[in-house]
Amino acid sequence: MNRFTLSGRVARWLYGMRVRMTRVGAQRQCNTFAGPGDDRHDAIQSVYVINLDRHTRRWGRMERELARIHTAASTPLTSITRRFSAVDAKSYTGSPDRGVLHAEYSLGDQLFVEPEPLLKGDQAASNRRVVMTPQEIAVALSHITLWRLIALGDQEYALILEDDVYFCREFASALNTGWPDVMHSAEIAQGFDVLYLSYEEAKGGAVKDCADVSEALFRPRCGLWHLSGYVLSRAGARKLVDLLPVCGPVDLWINHQFHQLRVLATNRSIIEQRRDLLSANSYSILPVLSRVGVMWREKPLLFKVSKLRTPVFAFGKQGTGVTSLAMALSMLGYRCLSNLDRLPTREDESLFRKRKRIFDAYVNVGSLASRYSDLAKLYPKAKFIFTLPDEPDLAYAEETGGREEAVLDCTDRALAELYYTLRKLREISADVHVLPSDATNRWEVLCRFLECEQPVSPYPECRDQLPRRLGDHGDQVSWHRSPGVTKLKWDASPWVVDLRNGWSGIRSWEGDDQENASRDYTVRMEGNGGDLDASSWRLLDDTFPSNLALFNPENFSVAAKRCARLTLRKERARVREYTSAALCSRERCTQGRFAAVVRPASAPGLVTGIFLHRNAPRQEIDIEILGKDTTKMLVNVYYNPGSDGAKMEYGYRGTPMLIDLGFDAVEGFHEYAIEWSSTSIRWLVDGEVVYERGNWDPTPIPRLPMDFNVNLWYSRSEQLAGQLDDSDLPAHTDIEELAIDGASVSAAALSAEMNAPGT
Repeated sequence: MNRFTLSGRVARWLYGMRVRMTRVGAQRQCNTFAGPGDDRHDAIQSVYVINLDRHTRRWGRMERELARIHTAASTPLTSITRRFSAVDAKSYTGSPDRGVLHAEYSLGDQLFVEPEPLLKGDQAASNRRVVMTPQEIAVALSHITLWRLIALGDQEYALILEDDVYFCREFASALNTGWPDVMHSAEIAQGFDVLYLSYEEAKGGAVKDCADVSEALFRPRCGLWHLSGYVLSRAGARKLVDLLPVCGPVDLWINHQFHQLRVLATNRSIIEQRRDLLSANSYSILPVLSRVGVMWREKPLLFKVSKLRTPVFAFGKQGTGVTSLAMALSMLGYRCLSNLDRLPTREDESLFRKRKRIFDAYVNVGSLASRYSDLAKLYPKAKFIFTLPDEPDLAYAEETGGREEAVLDCTDRALAELYYTLRKLREISADVHVLPSDATNRWEVLCRFLECEQPVSPYPECRDQLPRRLGDHGDQVSWHRSPGVTKLKWDASPWVVDLRNGWSGIRSWEGDDQENASRDYTVRMEGNGGDLDASSWRLLDDTFPSNLALFNPENFSVAAKRCARLTLRKERARVREYTSAALCSRERCTQGRFAAVVRPASAPGLVTGIFLHRNAPRQEIDIEILGKDTTKMLVNVYYNPGSDGAKMEYGYRGTPMLIDLGFDAVEGFHEYAIEWSSTSIRWLVDGEVVYERGNWDPTPIPRLPMDFNVNLWYSRSEQLAGQLDDSDLPAHTDIEELAIDGASVSAAALSAEMNAPGT
């Protein structure tokens, strides 16, 4: 596993050149490997490369890498190499057999391998539960399956490689020197179980036995990350199988077994992981380390869009997954316009006059259904997708001579029309694909047709929407926006539209939206803040990398004027030099009105946040009042596509706008509110709309349940919030009232982790 990859084509090219240069003059012969047919028991007799079936390029790269090194018989390593088909996280479903793998572990398990001084003695942090990602599960199962294969085999030693590695310049010479020590040292007269050739030491260094086994080898006690290049003996494989189940990521778990195994490592890593390969790995420990405050800086996570086949046009009958298809295309990086009765005038003209378009995929757009022939002629490389109950049998149409009236003469006229359109497109040789609603692996089928990489997150499951009616004004959308609005820097992503060139989003009729939820949940906190209802609100005890303060429930209090108070103070905590407070709703809501009557903190460097938020995928609607200038408020939206649980967490700026309030917020209490519907987002101050956005203005409108939060935090970014002067502390945000009037998602439906304090 490799946490670090290079971004940017130039950086990856330069890195690749550096890797190739390390091969110049390197020794090729490695007598540690037996040649084909050589049954020596004191040599490595086989090499296994763990490789996904769909990663054919990686396998080709590994074949070239292996061909550089020769066995004792002067044959390339490819002569004794077997490709091992890895478990694919993208197709693996269900929970692993608990007799083989426990997909949960604790932060304490991580801290055993890589201690964190800031968390020393913090039992509450150590007990935090971590759930493995699908990628980590797939990697662990791949290694376990290979262990079993080697344990049942007749070869004494095998080299196991993941498919993203390369041999260092000194690989052959170092292994030629170290292997005799492995075979003949008195320290390991009983043999070894695992020999690490590739590893990364824990941040504080690996824990080692006091005396090295030899000049070339050492014996680790713990602290070795990665399991991407290691020699496994048959006896070691049997021990690992007997020690099952694995608990947590496999490279973490095996450190906990070092005391039961005979483990050796070369004095330096002689196999390295490539950092110029784009990785889709997701690491379960990182969000937990962020929340407890160990991670101080957060690398921006940006969506990398590969070259897409465009445009895409999709049609489908209600109930066949057409809305799920639109979301799937969005997750692939398509800017997808969907579920409208017609195209906005501007986009319609751009599409049919072949001008620069806003969108590159169109799903379930009513006005395009009758113009498929024009689209196929204008865009001969376009992709057409139909979501249907199954692959249609057009024999009936052919038997009747293909007459349109005969094809349409059936009970389900909408389905017949789709069949007819499909047949006509095939007649003109358009690139057409049918995506049956009951397909077992829709990701695989769809991505093969679009010639793109399949995501790890599950295929989205969305209730099909009826097409919404476009507003009467078409492209002439006028959103309410107060004077004095300043655009700040936005994220660049497939789900953010540049509003220059006159685009102003889409206004559709809210009444037509079948997902326009009724507001069945109301909760308020007002007057006496000491009566905080613990069944409705929770106080957080975590943080995030951009926050220089740690949230502490003790910083929530009742002020003299009987309002709730969040206090930020200079106070040494386990991971921060400052502490503060944050409130979060226990219920998640989809749409509604969310309001807070507050007086924000005024110290530069501090931010008072009033916002809706969720992760997996990350979606957010913000109000932030910056302490450096409390006459303004910042509004923001983050959008990532996917169904609940999709690991889409991209973006670090969002789409912020700065709004002049017309007053100084610290001089008194004011109501700040967010009104969130399926067709628009409105920000209000004291009941007056100050800013409004529609769909694709510039993002789609978040659609999944979110928490309502109010917090006070210390921003790492001086550019955003200013520089804090400790003499301004303690600082306070006072809350007179909180109110939610929305459609709730029962807290009982959320996982225990979601409901746990501080998560």
